[in-house]
Amino acid sequence: MVAIMIVAIFSSCSRRQAEHVFLIGFDGWGSYCMDSVEMPNTRALMEQGCYTLKKRTVLPSVSAPNWASMFMGATTELTGWTNNGREVPLTPAYQNENGVFPTIFSLVREQIPGAKTACIYEWGGIKPLVDYQTIDFCHQERVENITSKSVEYITSVKPDFMAIIYDHPDQVGHSKGHDTPEYYARMEELDACLGEIIAAIQEAGILEQSIIIVTSDHGGIGCSHGGQSMMEMETPFIIAGKNIKQGGEFSEVMLQQDTAHTIAEALGLKVPQMWNGNSMSHVFE
Repeated sequence: MVAIMIVAIFSSCSRRQAEHVFLIGFDGWGSYCMDSVEMPNTRALMEQGCYTLKKRTVLPSVSAPNWASMFMGATTELTGWTNNGREVPLTPAYQNENGVFPTIFSLVREQIPGAKTACIYEWGGIKPLVDYQTIDFCHQERVENITSKSVEYITSVKPDFMAIIYDHPDQVGHSKGHDTPEYYARMEELDACLGEIIAAIQEAGILEQSIIIVTSDHGGIGCSHGGQSMMEMETPFIIAGKNIKQGGEFSEVMLQQDTAHTIAEALGLKVPQMWNGNSMSHVFE
């Protein structure tokens, strides 16, 4: 009976598109800022692959609900992450053996035997959103150490799937304000960090076998976020690498939960029935 249920809750999977997938997240990075920054490494990925600047948040436009949707492939009423907090505010519609709504990390652990996974993050609120018990290396770091620790892990382990989440854009947005010189300067610094991560993937000898995704949970307006303005709700989604079209900007509607579905397709994973997003399948060759 148990075996039958497990089969029933998953949809069929596609072929694996890449041996390695890297998700780089900038917390508080609103799409509006791309009119005011250079960010050469980010723009190079945009030219090499596909992107949208209109990926919409789930509501409210704050961190936990949106990172949860990106990792869990579903909207807030299903994941239970309806707001920020130390614990999930609403009982999830489904819980796995770890008491967590299924995440992209738990899918990798179940479906790719021997896969190496990692999540390095700045904001402590990430940990309860990723099903950390299923991750080989799940570690919180100070902002100044995230890039070096990520580079070290990539070059030594060559992970199948890795998420690297910077929180500092959001901190600058709250302290100095979004759409300010300080905010834009921080985004340029993070673009340089992205360049170091890409260089590490290349140094590890896996760049040609990798897909790189760069995205965000929400933007902001003034010194806050959580509302329904487009400055808060529209975020970038950039994907480039193996088997990704050089398609430039796409017009298909993308929602936050579609990030997990797209990663699942990239890794050839079966998607559980309780996930309610869509893969951006059109970006794959």
